[in-house]
Amino acid sequence: MAQWMTVGWMVIEGATAIGAGIAAHSVALTAFGVDSGIELFSSAVVLRRLLQRSEREERGSMTGGERGATRLVGFALYGLIAYIVISAGAALVFRVEPAPSPLGIGLTTASLLIMATLWRWRLALADRLGSPALRGDAACSMVCLYLAAVALAGLLLNQLFGFWWADPLAGLALIWWIRGEAREAVQASRGPRRFGGG
Repeated sequence: MAQWMTVGWMVIEGATAIGAGIAAHSVALTAFGVDSGIELFSSAVVLRRLLQRSEREERGSMTGGERGATRLVGFALYGLIAYIVISAGAALVFRVEPAPSPLGIGLTTASLLIMATLWRWRLALADRLGSPALRGDAACSMVCLYLAAVALAGLLLNQLFGFWWADPLAGLALIWWIRGEAREAVQASRGPRRFGGG
């Protein structure tokens, strides 16, 4: 149930953030939405694994298909980093001022509350089921909390004080956590340990 709710929320979060981010020309909000979409894929892989539990999966090993999916997540995250660098750089150089986004502020605020709840719930469930895959995926919720907080800070500084540069800087700040997710995903795809990035 917790994993289904996570997948459902990631669909809403990703689609809304991308739409609102594009409409407002917000690098941070768009990047947050794209990351949500990538995490949605990761959560769906874990959900499938939980629905098809086997003795091998109980021990935390990863199938060939899961390794390929995990590698894809890692490369997609590196692609997201490239997008952030290019978009934020262009926004700062050409002074592309994002529009205020009340929808983005509401979404990132809601994400902080919802993902915190889902994170605690999935950690407890992972302990009860003895599932390293679910524990690793639950860690993505913590990264999502950091990303939401940084994106929210950029949106608020722009909305309240007109600090247009805060949004692309917030986008660049997201790279710190996304880079860790990407590295862990690629490393996990080469070995038996499942990644637990964001």
